[in-house]
Amino acid sequence: MEVVIHESTIGHSVGDGATRSDSAKDNNSVPLKTEKFSYSNGNGTADATFRMLPQKTPIDMQFENITYTAVEGGLFSKKNKKEILHQVNGRFPPGQLIAIMGPSGAGKSTLLDVLSGYRIRGIGGTVYINGTARNLKEFRKLSCYITQDDRLQPLLTVEENMEIAADLKLSSDVSKREKNEIIDEILNTLGLFKSKKTKAGGLSGGQKKRMSIALELISNPLVMFLDEPTTGLDSSSCTSCVKLLKELARQGRSIICTIHQPSASLFQLFDQVYVLAAGNCLYQGSTDSLVPFLDTVGFACPKFHNPADYVIELACGEYGYDKIEEMIRATNNGRSLTHFNEPEKLSYGKMLKALHFCVSAEEGNASDNGEEALVATSKYNQLKVLLRRGFIKAKRDQTLTYLRIGVNVMVGLMLGTLYIKAGIDGSKVLDNYNLLFSILMHHMMSTMMLTILTFPAEMSILIKEHFNRWYSLKMYYTSVTLVDIPLSVFCCFIFSVIIYYMTSQPPELVRFSMFFVTSLLVVFVAQSFGLMIGAYFNVVNGTFLGPTLSVPMMMFAGFGVSLRDLPYYLYWGSYISYLRFGLEGIVGAVYGLDRGEIACPEDMYCHYKYPKKFLQDVAVRADQFDNDVIALILFLFVLRISAYVILRYKLMAVR
Repeated sequence: MEVVIHESTIGHSVGDGATRSDSAKDNNSVPLKTEKFSYSNGNGTADATFRMLPQKTPIDMQFENITYTAVEGGLFSKKNKKEILHQVNGRFPPGQLIAIMGPSGAGKSTLLDVLSGYRIRGIGGTVYINGTARNLKEFRKLSCYITQDDRLQPLLTVEENMEIAADLKLSSDVSKREKNEIIDEILNTLGLFKSKKTKAGGLSGGQKKRMSIALELISNPLVMFLDEPTTGLDSSSCTSCVKLLKELARQGRSIICTIHQPSASLFQLFDQVYVLAAGNCLYQGSTDSLVPFLDTVGFACPKFHNPADYVIELACGEYGYDKIEEMIRATNNGRSLTHFNEPEKLSYGKMLKALHFCVSAEEGNASDNGEEALVATSKYNQLKVLLRRGFIKAKRDQTLTYLRIGVNVMVGLMLGTLYIKAGIDGSKVLDNYNLLFSILMHHMMSTMMLTILTFPAEMSILIKEHFNRWYSLKMYYTSVTLVDIPLSVFCCFIFSVIIYYMTSQPPELVRFSMFFVTSLLVVFVAQSFGLMIGAYFNVVNGTFLGPTLSVPMMMFAGFGVSLRDLPYYLYWGSYISYLRFGLEGIVGAVYGLDRGEIACPEDMYCHYKYPKKFLQDVAVRADQFDNDVIALILFLFVLRISAYVILRYKLMAVR
């Protein structure tokens, strides 16, 4: 993908991406010069004009005495503090493509996280925006953070991903037509227009990287932070990606990214470079001034040697650690701006003059507190868009939808065949009791483990989108809860109908309703339990903890060992086992309500042909259905609220 730059006079940017035609009459209209990109991708060259210029004063970022202290150690080991950044200083001007370089462990990503506001704990020093101490909440409205790994919704197409982002990141005042124009313009500019109908999971590495940038460009940020944007890309894709970032910077944005060890040609594309070694600044300035700086400090770059490679070798200590200390002193740990090139200010003045009529589209919620003040649209709109996205994903998800339905049908048929007509056979009451417990086990394990296995993958996307102000956590959590309800109800109903009919349970609507309601509540509670585990632990730990923590639930459910036989010092366990209330409710539905004598085959002794005798022996009261439902609902609320609290804690803990 080769980038060719042309100049053209176009319409004006209005609001958050709305456009005016060339012929529009406006007293404040001033023609703007913007860049026109041509992308050569082997299928011909497609021209696209990118008209979304920044609409606020370009941001000049300066930072002083930045420190970051990490805490090492865990629950069962001593906690040690380690300082990663050591009072580094620097300045990142607007309209520049800036590279933060250094060897592994130098603190590149940490500095990027601190400057972007992603890390908020263990930080010292001050960040200034245009000469004023930074207000982090306001700064987050003007910036975005693009992670090293491409966290996209793989089941949605490129176009659907962009539409969801536009509906969440642009004001509701922006019309559907204007949003589509913005989307098409961005996709054209980034060479993704021909892939509009391709699912994000089917994109190449370079396309995914451009897709990540495209999603954040919708809100037209002034500052873009990118962590290792060239990771996993071939040399051609790397060059195309960096050229794209350079042209975005030329429009007045600050583009700040970490990069490990660029080639000589790639290094020259950057305007400024900030070199770190062990948390200290070795060099800050223009890429053109790096070689003269090395000459000045007495470490001349060898002829025909890549300056980027050489400075990394110096930072690694390959030529002695005294050279690292000398470079730190020469730059005064980033305070010296001797080799710093000022950006061309004239173009920004013209740009601001042309854009003075533009209206900011940052219409946050009326509330000025918390995360609600950061998002662009109302709670209702967030929930509506997230529900739409959730239902599209559910429709296409092979595991969460089709496999789940298939498993419920298959297990229902298997259990139905194994316990066929056990519900009306007086000699098979204990077998039927085993079946009822097996039903609860199926509902518990299948829903809990499915959530534990799938939610951690969703968690990484949530962290990125939530930090970039797509939506509030409350609306996300509400949508996750609501989207799964129809599928859970459908799967549970299909399973219940199959098992109830095949095993010949009492053919009474009231009893079936009790059976179904109890089963459905167990499904919801188990899912909430799985969500709580999946929100905090990774897949490996969650897969271990889920079944392990379910063992006490089974122990205290009253199956195998009746509740009356539990030692008094363990009886409390029955109150924390939701399976106890599920088993009591489902057994009461089948054998309660004064059920009469169960038919017994001829010439056979049926010990439990009278249901009351059976209920007495298994210590189940038949009049507790209402209490069982209330208990399960309480479990549901407690676990759902706990999962939300854990999710919020997790979002803050990673920062």
